Amino acid sequence: MTEQQLRPQRRSRRVAMTPDEIDAYLTEERMCRVATINEHGPHLTALWFVWHDQAVWIYSITGSQRWVDISRDPRVAVLMDSGHDYFELRGVEITGTAEVVGEVPRVGESCPELHEPERLIARKYFDTDQMPYDERHAWLRITPGKIASWSFRKMVDQG
Repeated sequence: MTEQQLRPQRRSRRVAMTPDEIDAYLTEERMCRVATINEHGPHLTALWFVWHDQAVWIYSITGSQRWVDISRDPRVAVLMDSGHDYFELRGVEITGTAEVVGEVPRVGESCPELHEPERLIARKYFDTDQMPYDERHAWLRITPGKIASWSFRKMVDQG
């Protein structure tokens, strides 16, 4: 989805991150929270992720509640946030849809679409260029429909 197709952010534009700031932030952050929905209500989990090609990539356990929820309803919300003191707070909230990419479970069959996400996650979390496969995980790509961001650091910078 291109920037033009994303729904515009309604939160204060004063603290909104630029697209370059969002890319930098999502590249460096290590944890996200993914919310799915099921017949009992919301389900929220903390996960590792990578940001690639304007999408969130998650290597998910295929037997998880999250996987079951997404197979029934692919709509998700993802939150990455950080900071301790008020003027350090920043984050990105993404709402969109999740889709399976590659085989389930992932055993390493050739899938050109996964070359870069796998390289990125292996480097970021395993300090290697080789993706470990355990036959319990598979890939989900979350395509944003809306991205909202904030950086309260900008309130200090703007005075």
